[in-house]
Amino acid sequence: MAPATEPRAALIVSHGSPSAPERPEAELTALADRVAARLPGWAIRGATLAGRDTLKAALDTLGNRQVSIYPLFMSDGWFVSRELPRRIGELRDGSFSMLSPLGLDPALHALCLDCVRRAASERDLSLEETTILLAAHGSPSDPRPREAAEKAARFIAAAGLFREIRVGFVDEAPYLAEAAWLGGPALCLPFFAGRAGHVDVDLPRALAEVAFPGPILDPVGTRSEIAPIVAVALSMHAGKVAA
Repeated sequence: MAPATEPRAALIVSHGSPSAPERPEAELTALADRVAARLPGWAIRGATLAGRDTLKAALDTLGNRQVSIYPLFMSDGWFVSRELPRRIGELRDGSFSMLSPLGLDPALHALCLDCVRRAASERDLSLEETTILLAAHGSPSDPRPREAAEKAARFIAAAGLFREIRVGFVDEAPYLAEAAWLGGPALCLPFFAGRAGHVDVDLPRALAEVAFPGPILDPVGTRSEIAPIVAVALSMHAGKVAA
């Protein structure tokens, strides 16, 4: 009788919120459960970097098997390229592999387009008269967060449906208030993996300063469609590793 195949293992990691870690941690655990429901035979956990010892606790439950690390981040900036592998490397002997982050997945770009198209339709907005503001984090010291947001914006613009696509940032120019200064119908899509302080506080404050003429949609990383995107990415990665 052939030995039972050990289940595949994956860990979904996000930044979280150092000042209020409980909600992001619970939301990530719930996402891991939804992804696991789509991948029978997998052991999948979630942990934030901001949680107290949650990264170690999640990895401990996965044992010594090879673990696929899925970064629920919007770019491959410092946290994904340096800090996350460093922290996991301190807890494991190298038995892990890193996936590309959520924000660089073409499926995420397609979801961004679908989100703003549906939001405009639900509000009876004329697409050709509507401006889309993609609100992102940015970084004054690393071009990768900007590049990831701009890549998503180009995907939306390539559809040719909207009047204009703008990108505004929390941490670099053009800042949110500058990019949000416009007239006519508009929608703001936060290019963030979760809510935390920037989406709940900084974004609405910046848009209120200039009387942004439209609603702020839910962050794209909190959408229900994220679970299948993560599941597909993990499945494809596992196939590449096995090959």
